Amino acid sequence: MTQPLALVLYEKLLPGSQIVNRLQDLNYRVQAIAEASRLVECAEQAKPLLVLADLESRGDDVCAVLARLKQNAATRHLPVVAFSPEGAAELQAAAQAAGATLVVSETTILNQLPQILDQALQVE
Repeated sequence: MTQPLALVLYEKLLPGSQIVNRLQDLNYRVQAIAEASRLVECAEQAKPLLVLADLESRGDDVCAVLARLKQNAATRHLPVVAFSPEGAAELQAAAQAAGATLVVSETTILNQLPQILDQALQVE
């Protein structure tokens, strides 16, 4: 059986590497991306099952990149789980407005990753 692919956008070692490790423990193949500007291109080429994105990645505006991902015909179907530190309400609201499927805190994603994946992958 083929392992599903998850794209993970992160720069900070923690929680990024922990999320990658937990996804691998859940039998996902993981492609890590350090530059938000590469997310849409990587998603078009790799055809992942879902995308996880750290909203505090430096460089490009991650929310703007998520909006481009959702506007692209080849990637708009992808569930996106965006995460940020506790108390980043404005950033989380911007991610929801950009089209993120779920927006959670770093603590939540680390503690409840299987449940978050199930919720993000539900077909409506």
